[in-house]
Amino acid sequence: MSCNSEKQVDIQGHRGCRGLLPENSLPAFEKAIDLGVNTLELDIVISKELEIVVSHEPYMNPVICLTPKGDTLPNNSAKDYNLYNMNYDDIKQFDCGSKFHPTYPEQEKQKTYKPLLSEVFDLVNAKKSNVKFNIEIKSETSYYGIFTPQPEAYVKLVLDEIELNGMFSRVNLQSFDVKILEEIKNQSPKMEVALLVEDNETIDEKLELLSFKPEIISPYFKLLSAKSVKDYQIKGFQLIPWTLNEEDDIRQMLSWQVDGIITDYPDKLIKILKK
Repeated sequence: MSCNSEKQVDIQGHRGCRGLLPENSLPAFEKAIDLGVNTLELDIVISKELEIVVSHEPYMNPVICLTPKGDTLPNNSAKDYNLYNMNYDDIKQFDCGSKFHPTYPEQEKQKTYKPLLSEVFDLVNAKKSNVKFNIEIKSETSYYGIFTPQPEAYVKLVLDEIELNGMFSRVNLQSFDVKILEEIKNQSPKMEVALLVEDNETIDEKLELLSFKPEIISPYFKLLSAKSVKDYQIKGFQLIPWTLNEEDDIRQMLSWQVDGIITDYPDKLIKILKK
């Protein structure tokens, strides 16, 4: 298969475009839209007053965030800066864009904050973009009642926000937490769901934990092979692996005809596809 094959690949900007701009920020989402992604991949958590906040962790991550005064956060400070115990007005004061990121040295630095999910929807509407959303509900059993609400309440908050903004037809929800996925299908059977699979898990074993068939499987990309991609697609699954940043890996996945690719560098993927 050539990279400009007829198969349309869903170009997903991971946390907006983490390799280029601060992750899960409005500037990163805007840049991803301007580059030409099909889908914005992002993560959400919940604040003390039950606002839906775009953040990969349910706490202030010392790797990417500074205090409102610009000070470094201690490495073991998750419980001290638990977003589920913080009002959004306080969350918004933290700078999560100016600090140098060791993994993404070319990331453009700028002072920015963790936005609300509603702000991301507003941005997309303001730009008159038809981009879609792949929203990860950050959750694990150890978080329940501490860093996040219980699954039933958590999922209801997210679904209500999506409906309120008229985005249901443009969203799929994903999670590593099968209890969250079960709750999504229980509350909203027509919502498209992606099963996330960690690098230390197997796809088949994770699938067996679900009582339903998810529309999408999103595994760590090294869990896939040409044969497994074809086999899962024959069974009716879409395959959208994460997170591909190297050109050789991207080309390999394209040659296996995956349905989408999640990448920190959507500009690289778009360039390859145009060749």
